[in-house]
Amino acid sequence: MDMNRVKQIVSSPADIPVYYNGVSVWIDGYDEEKQTATVHLRDGHLREQRDVPVAELSEER
Repeated sequence: MDMNRVKQIVSSPADIPVYYNGVSVWIDGYDEEKQTATVHLRDGHLREQRDVPVAELSEER
């Protein structure tokens, strides 16, 4: 995925599925300079956030 798509997803009112290593995640924010996104797992009770490379995010499982 690229940073422009991350920005579109974050600003979209739609619920757009995003995956990190095959796991469904929610994008909480992004850092354009570092090319990272802050994500947390969609499923489960954990709300632990993690910064991951934008290039490792996808819209396909």
